[in-house]
Amino acid sequence: MADTIQLEVATPERQLVRETVSEVQIPGKDGYLGILPGHAALLGLLGAGVLAYTAGGGRQYLAIQGGFVEVSEGCVRMLADVAEPAAEIDVARAQADLASAQALLPTDPENALRAVALAKARIETAQRAA
Repeated sequence: MADTIQLEVATPERQLVRETVSEVQIPGKDGYLGILPGHAALLGLLGAGVLAYTAGGGRQYLAIQGGFVEVSEGCVRMLADVAEPAAEIDVARAQADLASAQALLPTDPENALRAVALAKARIETAQRAA
């Protein structure tokens, strides 16, 4: 059994990650999934949260919201609706987005809840990377 897997993360706008990793933690629609080399094949929906992976001995983080994940032999592929590397996150803007989204909860709960989840994922991603 191999001790690494290929990780590919893309959005409709760009490819963010294409590297060999030793493990991945994925925010699935119904909770987090831990993927190690040799994992069984899987198709699933992405939720909102922090994507974490280990590559070259270091831990990397991305904020993710929505999309699909495919795990096949030796590869994890994700097409995310939204994905942002920790290094690109402006925490002050994410906190302002969170406050704006929370203010919309009474009038537009469905969209506000999605915006709250993304803002929280961005804040948590930046905090973990710090």
